[in-house]
Amino acid sequence: MSKVVTFGEIMGRLAPPGFLRLPQAMPGSLDVTFAGAEANVAASLSILGLDAHFVTALPNNPIADACVNSLRSIGIDTSSILRSDVGRLGLYFLETGANQRPSRVIYDRDGSTIGQTPADAYDWNKIFDGADWFHVTGITPAVSEVAAQATLQAAKLAKQKGLTVSCDLNFRGKLWRWDSSSTPHELAGRTMRHLLPFVDVLIANEEDCGDVLQIRAAETDVASGKLSAERYPEVARNVVEQFPNLRYVATTLRESFSATHNNWGAMLYDANAQSATFAPQTDGQYEPYSIRNIVDRVGGGDSFAAGLIFGLLHDDYQTPKAALQFAVAASCLAHSIIGDLNFSSREEIDALAKGSASGRVVR
Repeated sequence: MSKVVTFGEIMGRLAPPGFLRLPQAMPGSLDVTFAGAEANVAASLSILGLDAHFVTALPNNPIADACVNSLRSIGIDTSSILRSDVGRLGLYFLETGANQRPSRVIYDRDGSTIGQTPADAYDWNKIFDGADWFHVTGITPAVSEVAAQATLQAAKLAKQKGLTVSCDLNFRGKLWRWDSSSTPHELAGRTMRHLLPFVDVLIANEEDCGDVLQIRAAETDVASGKLSAERYPEVARNVVEQFPNLRYVATTLRESFSATHNNWGAMLYDANAQSATFAPQTDGQYEPYSIRNIVDRVGGGDSFAAGLIFGLLHDDYQTPKAALQFAVAASCLAHSIIGDLNFSSREEIDALAKGSASGRVVR
């Protein structure tokens, strides 16, 4: 069984039930779960049957205890999570959008424990013992300079030890504030350019390469939902020219017609073969999934990253095309599940990837 290590911040997610807005629900009750990009990836991989280890730093209090217990309950190895008397558990508040009203995220994460835990506090030699893959994102380096240094040190050591390193760019414009002399885009670009030379598999959404690396797809206007999918192989080639260490560049392709109606697909560029493949396909042509009644889109990109990692590691998905088909199907199903975590089974994902998309009752 492959061992995958992920590293990043996990937070409490507070959301009103259904489609209520925060002013409607408060004062009152909010649904509380725990989530974060890298933890979400570990959760999906554990549910799919891999040996998933999640590394973070959390405060010593009962709320963080509940967070750790929630991870353990789905089989994630939490033995390398640091506990500290410094800092707090970050929070984010989510309003789920509908129709023309977009979803809204409000962060309350300043002063989190992971943002104050130095790089040398983690015993990466022990953590990486027996590991095959290491996954990080651009979110944790955005939290603080300390967290950025910890992410970079971990990626360097993982690469030295022969692990495959993946990184989801995951640009968050509300973060990247720890250097007041730079804009968020400038700081993200400078920081991630130090990290990317140690990455083998780069994952991004349709905007990330433009926001972080200033490499944009022509004839594309993400804000209006207009994507020229055929332009993304060129973006990937340009990224690989700057970072020739990259083996794969994957891009999710979301066309947003409303908060509850998206088209969803992805591209995977193989740097060695200098070729790109798209999924899903119909009769050999790219045709994205049409998701018309989104239940919860938060964590959709993380479920894609986990599906791609699983596919590239598993013998049953030996081609980039097969791995991509699995990843896109996994992330499509995640849009039907409340919460950040993708509780889809491998059998359900395989069925969708093979064309079973009617939603008929399974008896």
